[in-house]
Order: sequence, then structure tokens, then C-alpha cells
Amino acid sequence: MGSFGFGPLKRHRTINRLICRWLMVGVAIATFLIPTVCFPNAAWAALNDDKYDGNIFALYAGNGAIVPPRVNLAQSLKQKKPTLLFFYVDDSSDCKEYSFVISQLQAPYGRAANFVPVMADAVPLKDDFTPNEPGYYFKGSVPQTLVFDGSGNVRFDRTGAVSYEEIDDVFREVFDLLPREESQELRRRPVNELNVELVPD
Repeated sequence: MGSFGFGPLKRHRTINRLICRWLMVGVAIATFLIPTVCFPNAAWAALNDDKYDGNIFALYAGNGAIVPPRVNLAQSLKQKKPTLLFFYVDDSSDCKEYSFVISQLQAPYGRAANFVPVMADAVPLKDDFTPNEPGYYFKGSVPQTLVFDGSGNVRFDRTGAVSYEEIDDVFREVFDLLPREESQELRRRPVNELNVELVPD
């Protein structure tokens, strides 16, 4: 039997496969190099800019568990639990930097108090709000932080970045804890010569 000419056809397929592989490698390299070379100022995750990078708590505070919140403000007030309400946006350098403070506060207080983050852009535009709606307290600037005690009274309301210590002092009052200079640990004030640790519900 004579040859049907499959030899040149096999070589042609092999060459086509090699060309396809090199093209795929070239496209992959170009995908990573072109944006870096042609657009050196492209939006990469940066703490000190006002560009959107994603969830600021996951990116800059290492705590993606804050958003979304376990409860909203109305639910938290109904539970009669102390509450930290804060307004933020993901494309603000001030909020990005402040996210670390909120995450630090959640470590000691996150189970004894509710943390309720509210994206400022999500506050509805309307004239009247009830006291169990975040819009009732929003002043129009971010970051804004409020602390409510278990009775729903506002014990702290500040716009702008606030230090950990300022909010910690308010929480220590709300939970009737010893001042920081007397106790770095979260311990309740002595009652009948008995110290009780701050234990989450």
C-alpha cells in the first residue's frame, strides 16, 4: 500500500500546537506587563489614596468579618447591647487608615458589643429618620463613629479619625471597667472585693 501523506499533516499539527502555546504564553505575559509599563499609576491597592480597592476592612485591617455586620442598628438597640456605629466609604484614605482602629476595637469588645458598619453611600436620601435608623445620626462626613450604651443613649459621636484610646475610654465607661492606667486588661471595677472579667454574653 502506498503512503497517504500523513507525515506532513502531523508536522503541520505539531507546528500549530507550538504556535498556539507560544501565543498563549505571550498573551499571559502581556496581560501582566502592559498595564504595569503603560499605566504605572494605575489603581492598585494603596492606603493613602482615595481610590476604590475593595473591602477596606479585609484589605487594610486584616479583618473581613466586620462587613457585613451581624446585626443592623435597630436590631442592636433592641438587644440592649452597647453598639459601635460607624459610617465609612471604601474609596477614602481616611476611612482606609481608620479601619485598623475599628478592627483593633473589635478584638476586645466585638462579642460584648455590636459593631455596625454603614456604608455612607447607602444611607437613603430622605428628610426624616427614626432614632433606630443610621441616617438619623449621619452628619454627612466620613469616617464618623458613635458609641451607644445598652440603653441606646449616644455616649460618643465624632467625625474624623479617632484614636483607639478615645473610644476604648468610652467603652470602659459603658462596661464599667477599670481605667486603662489601672488595668490594661478588660476587668470590671471591684465590687465587694471581687474582680470580674469582661465576659461576652
